[in-house]
Amino acid sequence: MTQRILITGGSGFLGINLVRYLLKKGVEVVSIDLEPFDYPDVSDKIHHVIGDIRHPEEVRKVMEGVDTVVHAAAALPLYTPEEIFSTDVYGTQVVLEEAVKAGCKRVIHISTTAVYGIPDHHPLIESDPMIGVGPYGKAKIQAEDKCREWREKGLIVPIIRPKSFIGPERLGVFAIFYEWARDGHHFPILGKGNNPYQYLDVEDLCDAIWLCATLPPDQANDTFNIGAKVFGTPRSDFQAVLDYAGHGKKIKSLPQAPAILALRILEFFKLSPIYKWIYETAGKESFVSIEKAESKLGYAPKYSNRDALIRNYEWYLANAGTFENKTGYTHRVPWKQGALKLAKKFF
Repeated sequence: MTQRILITGGSGFLGINLVRYLLKKGVEVVSIDLEPFDYPDVSDKIHHVIGDIRHPEEVRKVMEGVDTVVHAAAALPLYTPEEIFSTDVYGTQVVLEEAVKAGCKRVIHISTTAVYGIPDHHPLIESDPMIGVGPYGKAKIQAEDKCREWREKGLIVPIIRPKSFIGPERLGVFAIFYEWARDGHHFPILGKGNNPYQYLDVEDLCDAIWLCATLPPDQANDTFNIGAKVFGTPRSDFQAVLDYAGHGKKIKSLPQAPAILALRILEFFKLSPIYKWIYETAGKESFVSIEKAESKLGYAPKYSNRDALIRNYEWYLANAGTFENKTGYTHRVPWKQGALKLAKKFF
């Protein structure tokens, strides 16, 4: 019998990568998203609906016959606090409730390592305290609370906490770096940039989701950090992309305290796409232990930080003409550079 999986947020960056991944597995895929599903290569191979996860009646319509839900829909940090909490907390509650009503047995919740806030130790493990930074981090903690409530009631609810993930279709803040690399500019980082910093390739994330969707409940019904196994520092990993770009440009250090103060001011006046959780953690160590996922799920990431960044940069170069005049607040489009566009002239 063919498995039927519903993806909330199926039109997004993770959504489209997961759609393509699941189709290769022979899965029947359903998507619900506020945005149109505008991917010609697969749009006729899945059932996609424009809908809002905050509206129970709209979610109910796409739950019929669904075996597993991958709940990836979320309002990202650049949205208003009201939108973030209504989508990330109430929307999660709606998805869980409608899944149970429809007889669906498993909901995989895509959370974030932002739930750990700005920690004082590394590596982070799943039992570490959750202290969210800003509305997004706090909302994601509350969303996890909803998931654990339903897990206690008998629903299988794997929770995945991925590091920032990149790969084909990823734009957002990374589009700024890729544009500077392509155009032959140096790239600034906060501090020396020698702090270990972990990313994740979206294909490795899809592998982890598939394991959570297919393994027995005693293995999958838990909370897992997911990230790259091999990673370096912002200086080493971002320099690899500049080297690949071939212009001989370098990573340039900025004094951390003055740069963070400037970014706080620019964020306050909405002149920068770089929000607090990014600039407050960019110059610090940031990596999680993936040992639990390795031992319990058999998770085995294929891509290092460098592999993932260069793979994403190659996709950016091949597709730049399709999005250069677009901006927005999701990972599907480049974020507005604001004052950073002026700073580019000095690098």
